[in-house]
Amino acid sequence: MALVIVATGLMPALARADDRTFRLSVPDALIETGLMKHLLPRFSLKTGVRIELVPEATEAEITLSSGKGRPVFSDSKTTWHLRLHAQDHAGAARFADWLNSEVGQRTLTSFEVDGTAHYTLPDAVEEIDGAVQFEGNAVRGRALSVRHCGRCHVVSEDNRMNAIGSTPSFFVLRAMSDWDVRFQSFYALNPHPAFTQIAEVTKPFPIHQPPPIIPVEITLDDLEAILAYVSDVAPADLGAPLVHQ
Repeated sequence: MALVIVATGLMPALARADDRTFRLSVPDALIETGLMKHLLPRFSLKTGVRIELVPEATEAEITLSSGKGRPVFSDSKTTWHLRLHAQDHAGAARFADWLNSEVGQRTLTSFEVDGTAHYTLPDAVEEIDGAVQFEGNAVRGRALSVRHCGRCHVVSEDNRMNAIGSTPSFFVLRAMSDWDVRFQSFYALNPHPAFTQIAEVTKPFPIHQPPPIIPVEITLDDLEAILAYVSDVAPADLGAPLVHQ
């Protein structure tokens, strides 16, 4: 059984035909709860990104399953995990980030079945099977990070005195459980879209809205190299997890 939230044309396997449309693979058991009807229209209304639900084991940009991935919510029997397969798809990356945001989490936990909240957030971040690995050149990624990201972020000990103090360092970002998703989709997260161009991924800047600063212009190979470098960065020690009141 597959529920199509918005009908879309056929897309080649994992090809980015449109950053504002992506496929989400979900098991029937999760669809039948009604969660997708509650969740997806709210995301699409806010962002304009359309989602096509496809059956389990179908190729898609994102998978929600009880298997491997980042844990995002739980019911009484299962913890559901998200896997972002299309790292260069801005719309899919935005959904992955939204699910982990305060708004997305509140939308999840507000879903009720027979008047009772059905889903909760995982009590703790579970260990994802296998370390996150990227095939890029980490040495080259370090140089690219200093050149492009070092204007705002502390990316290494070498530029610690040259970054903007209010901007999180790579060490702090690396300590976050979803650091890989954040870095893979950084160009779609504010304020980056205003000045970032990734060849064959992002759209050109509108003529009437030029970038406010010298743009960051990289390729997907450059991004893969940066990801390889960041995966080797030592996470900052942030102490005990924050407790939300």
